[in-house]
Amino acid sequence: MSKRILVIQGNPIADSYGEALAQSYVKGAEDAGAEVRLLQLSALEFNPNLSGGYQNKLALEPDLIQAQEWIKWAEHLVFVFPIWWGSLPALMKGFIDRTFMPGFAFKYQKGKPLPDKLLKGRTARLISTMDGPHWYYRLVQGQPGHRMMKDSTLHLCGVKPVRATTIDLMNKRTDQQRNEWLSKIEQLGRSMS
Repeated sequence: MSKRILVIQGNPIADSYGEALAQSYVKGAEDAGAEVRLLQLSALEFNPNLSGGYQNKLALEPDLIQAQEWIKWAEHLVFVFPIWWGSLPALMKGFIDRTFMPGFAFKYQKGKPLPDKLLKGRTARLISTMDGPHWYYRLVQGQPGHRMMKDSTLHLCGVKPVRATTIDLMNKRTDQQRNEWLSKIEQLGRSMS
């Protein structure tokens, strides 16, 4: 039976390098026999603002209902996004806010300090790009975007392990280096990790 993989591409810019990375992962995973679905967040129609919080939840738009169905379907989640101001683009953060809702991704129980993890059994990979050096993001800033995705979101919902691949210094990369990274990401897809 083939592995079911959902690739979530969170760069809001059309024809971005993030889109090319997502396509490379998809190609590698499909070549290895996986069943892959690609979710381009920039193509979805939804309000990324969780304006009512969890108390007065907005009704989910059809694109978010389908996204939740695909997340439930998947065994492995791949998030592709740029690091902007140390974290995720607003579009991806809004997607997380609106889809990883109580009752879908986690559920609080009376008398328990931590919620039940409703997305257990899934693994994840983060593929991120940034203009700055990775060492600075890791050592000085403490990787806020990665920590939010791994610990505050995915681990809290039961998704683990969560592995990360970071491509830094994007504004200094040559075309050849960018193509080499596309090949590495395609290889990651082949290994389905």
